Amino acid sequence: MSKWHSQKCLKNEKKINVSECCIDAKFVPAKKGGTCVGKTKCGKGTKLVAITEKSGRPVSVLITDASCHEVRLVEPALDACWTSEYPAVLIGDKAYDSDPLDASLRSRGVEMVAPHKKNRKRQATQDGRRLRRYKHRFKVERFFSWLEDFRRLVVRWEHYAENYLGFVLLACIRMSLKYL
Repeated sequence: MSKWHSQKCLKNEKKINVSECCIDAKFVPAKKGGTCVGKTKCGKGTKLVAITEKSGRPVSVLITDASCHEVRLVEPALDACWTSEYPAVLIGDKAYDSDPLDASLRSRGVEMVAPHKKNRKRQATQDGRRLRRYKHRFKVERFFSWLEDFRRLVVRWEHYAENYLGFVLLACIRMSLKYL
């Protein structure tokens, strides 16, 4: 009976829990150019956006040109989610502090938790209790460091964005299987 109970508990732990997810973006230099490449101060490149769940497993991965701001990439990343429902809480850094973004996510049933920028006009849009969840954001940073274990993904050498996204998705599958 105890063996069956432990197997049942393991099966429940392996389910993807999207009650609280983290979002972040990373610049990937594109040495040969190609599609989905934008110019920034760092040079030409692609921006890799990822949403991870509580344990750090990816829920959504998206690539765009590097010149696009991160606030504009939240909704396309949510649309690219691999789960049937949206996350209940989405945790991001200061780049995701935006009133229009909060309103559009609230209409989808998603609550955005992000610390305020210094130059924000209205400071009292969220209380400190919600910001305590911000300490869990290291999991998306850990995902990006795991992604850098695959040398092919550190620098984008592919001309077509679909090929690079395919390698990223292959790495996500391998990481999900490895860290289950």
